Amino acid sequence: MTDARLRRGRGSLAVSFFVQGVTFALLVTRIPAIQDRYGISDALLPAFLAAVPILAGVASVMTERVVARVGPAVVLRWAQPFVLLALLAVGVGDQLWHAALALGLFGLAVGALDASMNMLGVSLQRAYGRSIMLGFHASYSLGGIAGASLAWVGAHWHLSLFVSYLPVVAVLLPLAFVGSRWYVAGGDGADAVAEAGDVKGSGVAFKLLLPLCLVMTFAYIGDSTVSNWSAKYLQDVLGSSEELATVPYNAYMVTTLLGRAVGDFGVRRFGAAAVVRAGAVLGALGFAVVAVSPGAWVGIVGFTVLGLGLSVIVPQTFAAAGRLFPGASDAAVARLNVFNYVGFLVGSPLVGALGDAWSYRGAMLVPMVLVLVTVVYATSFGARPARYGGGHERPRTVDVG
Repeated sequence: MTDARLRRGRGSLAVSFFVQGVTFALLVTRIPAIQDRYGISDALLPAFLAAVPILAGVASVMTERVVARVGPAVVLRWAQPFVLLALLAVGVGDQLWHAALALGLFGLAVGALDASMNMLGVSLQRAYGRSIMLGFHASYSLGGIAGASLAWVGAHWHLSLFVSYLPVVAVLLPLAFVGSRWYVAGGDGADAVAEAGDVKGSGVAFKLLLPLCLVMTFAYIGDSTVSNWSAKYLQDVLGSSEELATVPYNAYMVTTLLGRAVGDFGVRRFGAAAVVRAGAVLGALGFAVVAVSPGAWVGIVGFTVLGLGLSVIVPQTFAAAGRLFPGASDAAVARLNVFNYVGFLVGSPLVGALGDAWSYRGAMLVPMVLVLVTVVYATSFGARPARYGGGHERPRTVDVG
């Protein structure tokens, strides 16, 4: 595989991550509008919201089998347009079953998309011979900021969901489909087998993958805590205004983007384990500041630190799975991706239940402890490999047949 083809593949995959960031943000930030459009009751809304990650987890497991036959590039090429069309469908219907069908299809497509995107990212990182995974997730964060901004415009001008979504889908759908022409998978042949080390065969031993699954779960418990509870925490606990309560999540997204934009350089210089440890400590510190903050602005500082800390953990967890099972990285990524949705499902209800039963300040200590536990599992991310050091490598020429 030529260097030029690798670069095109890297660029097209970064576009795919960006498109998905925009798409997902447009869905989750307009949940109140979706609820109003379809008349979904407060009691029924959690079931609708839970169905999306549950179906995504099912699709992620199924993707492992599909990818074994057709490869992750083919799955991603068709899953991304399907996600965009499912988003548009959310804004078209007017009956409850329409919402259930559209959100169900969205969840299934997202599971296939998330798994295949990260499979390609892991294989491209192997081909490059240096850390590039955080850059892909930085593109996702940038897309999330863009999507949230577009959602604000729609809400501010009281646009219907369909009117808000249609121009975005009209732009992103052909962009994603044309860009998919340049998807490539990195080398999974002789080099991958040589890196297998003590891992024999092509299977994925869950016992070895389990620490990474726990890290993924803890990271998404932390992330879902910020996305679901930061505004309420600032307004109800720290006494901020409604306008100021929107600031923490935006600050979190911006620092997540910044952390991921520079994180690959840190991995190349210090190694993945050191970067993950630092991220876990920063994330726990952010939660601690939020829990003890005397006022709104100190709380915002805590959420800002959280973004820097958590930003590096998820991308490096996917990358670590690829290194741990280089002969079966697609299967490892697909199974690990399920725990993305487990953390998302557990995080918000956990903090809400603890907040109601105890206090929301105390509830913030639970994700703090879970994120800090990641320090214990940092050894699963491996010592700094020689081929990932230095930061001056050029993409390798890889023959993938």
